[in-house]
Amino acid sequence: MHTVLIANRGEIALRVLRTCRELGLRTVAVYSTADEDAAVVREADEAVRIGPGPARRSYNHIPAVIEAARMTGADAIHPGYGFLSENPDFAEVCATEGITFVGPPPEVMERLGDKASARAAMVAAGLPLLPGSTDAIDDPDAAKALADEIGYPVIVKAVAGGGGRGMAVVRDPAAFADTYRRTRAGAAAVFGDGRVYVERYLDSARHVEIQVLCDAHGDGVHLGARDCSVQRRHQKLVEETPAPGLSAEVQHAIGADAVRAVLSVGYEGAGTVEFLVDADGRHYFMEVNCRLQVEHPVSEMVSGIDLVAEQLRVAMGEPLRFTQADIRLDGVSIECRINAEDPARDFAPTPALLDSVDLPGGPFVRVDTHVAAGRRIPPEYDSLLAKVVVWGPDRDTALRRMDRALAETRIRGERLATTAEFLRGVLAEPDFRAGRHDTGLLDRMKDRSRGVPV
Repeated sequence: MHTVLIANRGEIALRVLRTCRELGLRTVAVYSTADEDAAVVREADEAVRIGPGPARRSYNHIPAVIEAARMTGADAIHPGYGFLSENPDFAEVCATEGITFVGPPPEVMERLGDKASARAAMVAAGLPLLPGSTDAIDDPDAAKALADEIGYPVIVKAVAGGGGRGMAVVRDPAAFADTYRRTRAGAAAVFGDGRVYVERYLDSARHVEIQVLCDAHGDGVHLGARDCSVQRRHQKLVEETPAPGLSAEVQHAIGADAVRAVLSVGYEGAGTVEFLVDADGRHYFMEVNCRLQVEHPVSEMVSGIDLVAEQLRVAMGEPLRFTQADIRLDGVSIECRINAEDPARDFAPTPALLDSVDLPGGPFVRVDTHVAAGRRIPPEYDSLLAKVVVWGPDRDTALRRMDRALAETRIRGERLATTAEFLRGVLAEPDFRAGRHDTGLLDRMKDRSRGVPV
């Protein structure tokens, strides 16, 4: 591996570029016309414009990305997260072209990307699942009968969904048929695949995920558990490791389950196995993300392991340089996502020209970003401006450090709103500070602000 094309944009493109530079690898950036002034375009050894602003005509356009690799002599492609990162067809095209795809094999990605086949694989591996359909359920009457049998609330999920999209919760049996129909239609329109499955929905659940890392020689490790329960519209805003309120023994047991499960299907590279954890500490498999996660920095902060570097080494065919016994997780790390969104308007995006950008610093504070004063945040893409990450020897220290870092985060622009101050309020919530929070925390905060008893 000599030249890595980074098939992404924003902060993750810069993050990958920096590790490639440290490893002595040449880098190629690709960009759309909306990103001509992006920092990664300036920093890469070479940059290629691949199309107009809409992602389907640029970052998601496989022929354009492959042609850029051919033009620049790139022998590897790192997909980052989002866009083509979990597209097995893209990974297959890379293999056909003799380009190393930094990620799992396409057949593994296809199996785990299909939520129905992933659930079947995890059942075979012995992972616990919530009651529901183990495969896609295409008959409306059969789906309704299953929902009635397992009990409400239930959640209808698109087989091809992900990133919080393609799912709907049903609490009233009378609403099931309409929700089932709309979710199928929406999945077909967005993902090109209208299949859905049904499972029991947990109201008071924790969203806990395990960072795994596997090589091509049958070995794998985990880097502990991350709690990602603070979410809006099933998308994460705050992540931390270790997961508060779960004992080290429970977290290690969930981690061992995750490693065993992904190795059973031939997984390679970095990935995340996501679970729901109920009030009694029981964990249930949700899905596998066959890529780097947005929140990977918290795992890096407590482990001292550069996950992008390890991805690249695995893609080069190298065995893992450590076993599970070698992994030492120290302290607590928290990440807050600073998005160009207005929490007062249900997190509506606020793309804008940035007038000024002041980001926090100091010991044990990391900021992954791509923004600067004078940069226009295009409306075509995700609203993430920066990830503020802190480390502390204990959770109280980490929380104080994060509050200070968020107070120092000042990104301004005309009609721009961000999540920074809102997240300070989240971190001050008694349930969050006590580690008792779950996926319903933001809804309870919203109800309380409207005077609804919680």
